[in-house]
Amino acid sequence: MTIGIWNLEPKCRNYALDKAKYYHSGLGDYIEDNIFMGINNCDKVYCSSIFTWTPSARKYAGLPFHLIATGGTGFDLTVKMPPEIENCEPHYNYGFTTRGCIRNCAFCLVPQKEGKLTIVCDLFSLYDSRKGDEVTLLDNNILGVPEHFNLICEQARHKNIKIDFNQGLDHRLLTPEIVDILRSIRHREYRFAFDHPSYIKSVEEAIRLLQSVGISRCSWYVLIGYNTTLTQDLFRLNYLRDNNQIAFVQRYKGVDKPKVKRDELELQALARWANQHHIYRGMTWMQFLKHPDNKRYAHLLTIG
Repeated sequence: MTIGIWNLEPKCRNYALDKAKYYHSGLGDYIEDNIFMGINNCDKVYCSSIFTWTPSARKYAGLPFHLIATGGTGFDLTVKMPPEIENCEPHYNYGFTTRGCIRNCAFCLVPQKEGKLTIVCDLFSLYDSRKGDEVTLLDNNILGVPEHFNLICEQARHKNIKIDFNQGLDHRLLTPEIVDILRSIRHREYRFAFDHPSYIKSVEEAIRLLQSVGISRCSWYVLIGYNTTLTQDLFRLNYLRDNNQIAFVQRYKGVDKPKVKRDELELQALARWANQHHIYRGMTWMQFLKHPDNKRYAHLLTIG
């Protein structure tokens, strides 16, 4: 049997499609990866889109191809892989040990897509030493189940595995015990989120806790273009910059309308400044706006 794999965001690894490849390879099926032109030569096709804003997902969603699964956030939140694929453990050194989240953030689809926070597997279910000594975890809120988080970190220490908490950790759940565990394992730079200025107190406490055990710098996702103003965005970005943190601006691209109407050039300028870390560290927002290369943003000087 010939199995087609169609990832509509080929620059991103798609865990559901990787599971499908793993399962069918185990059956001895021939895999056609990232197909399009040869789609009708396949016996079955798995197609997936992670992001709601991917134009091709909307374009191809209604095509009458013999797709056994057309799923992912970009298509349909309710579509699931067949159980035999969903429950397989491909040992690709990346994946989920939990699904869901304890939060219910208005801008986030995770609760709707994955439901309540549940444990899926342990670290060793994802790990294959032949593929390296680093595992990327896609869990959306692993700190919401602290006993499981402790287990994952114990397993990482036992095998000297380097962990990348790729989707970030919930800074509001940090405790002295948790930051001590974070200090004790091999890790990629830790990521957190500073979604709104109202979280300033918990962000301050999180940075204090982290720095108390020697984790002096982390990366912080900063949501813009949803329910904040330019002044509020600059407050967060300048606070992180002043405290030796790394910011990564994420522009809201969800299906719902933003709560605050924004100038597209504002959002573009913030991302250009903050997401180029040498610029973010090397010049202030005002210096960035006054730079000769950024004349298109000059009107923001009166706001910044």
